Amino acid sequence: MTLQQLQDQVRDAAARGAQLDIRGHGSKAFYGEAPRGEPLSTLGFAGISSYEPSELVVTVKAGTRIAELEQVLAAQGQHLPFEPPRFDNGSGGRGTVGGMVAAGLSGPARAAAGSLRDHVLGLTLLNGKAEAMSFGGTVMKNVAGYDVARLMAGALGSLGLILEVSLKVLPRPVAEATLRFELDQAQALARLNRWGGQPLPIHASAWWDGALVLRLAGAQAAVQAATAQLGGELIADALARPFWEGLRDQRDEFFQGAERAVQGGASLWRLSLPQTAPALQQLHGEQLIEWGGAQRWVTTPLPAAQIREAAARVGGHATLFRALDKQPGAFAPLAPPLERIHRELKNAFDPQRLFNPGRLYRWM
Repeated sequence: MTLQQLQDQVRDAAARGAQLDIRGHGSKAFYGEAPRGEPLSTLGFAGISSYEPSELVVTVKAGTRIAELEQVLAAQGQHLPFEPPRFDNGSGGRGTVGGMVAAGLSGPARAAAGSLRDHVLGLTLLNGKAEAMSFGGTVMKNVAGYDVARLMAGALGSLGLILEVSLKVLPRPVAEATLRFELDQAQALARLNRWGGQPLPIHASAWWDGALVLRLAGAQAAVQAATAQLGGELIADALARPFWEGLRDQRDEFFQGAERAVQGGASLWRLSLPQTAPALQQLHGEQLIEWGGAQRWVTTPLPAAQIREAAARVGGHATLFRALDKQPGAFAPLAPPLERIHRELKNAFDPQRLFNPGRLYRWM
């Protein structure tokens, strides 16, 4: 597939007054509001445009599988440090770079390595007039002016069709170790907050069902020293790696249970909170805590208003991640000034409302 062919599809849709549903393999069709419109596939627009291992930068077309990109990076001892979820059930066949950026989701290492948005250096997209527009660059010093490239991270394709993205990559850690601690939720949060103020190579954390699991990563000496200092049960690498991979791709035991609960009428919520927020026991249901306390997953049948009020009370917000009924809205309502900015951005990039209608917010 060529750029010209994609432009022709967009122009044709605009001429007919049609709307377009941008997708790769559809692995994230559940996320956000329900997809609408004619399919516009990115799968034919794939490949790695350039890769400079010494510069830690790779430029990739939107339809490229994340698994394919990671294989190329791994051959050079590098990786995507934000660990994007691939939603591939372990097959490696789903999840594209375009969808990865559009969803803006990051995995277990986000608190230590930064978010997906932090690693976007530049981006090219098609706007609603089928114009190819490039923003940012391939090095940090070129990212000046309005940071439009990073604006596309998490926009769910509502502002345009991502064609290509330049990403900052990093070397894989030299050493890793995984520790397990038997702690209740309040104890785990207290430990994480205390450890967060110390020079420890904490790379990821996850608390669920009375157990806190901690991943250390970095220099061999630093990991060994932290392991001795923190104590806990050292988990063998053969068991630790599948655990973190399953957590990253949301196919571990917690998420399997959440999927069954959703089919039974409950909802899976993703709460973004300050790391120091207390345990939210009033939400009941199963809870999984990541990112040192900043990301909390809750499976519960409680009303949306109650979940969002509890998150707002401690300075955060709640996203309805998976549910059979998303009538309350997938994302937290915007304050009037932010909604106005969203509307003006939509008018600027996609005035005819061609791309992913209503996917982010129903009025977009």
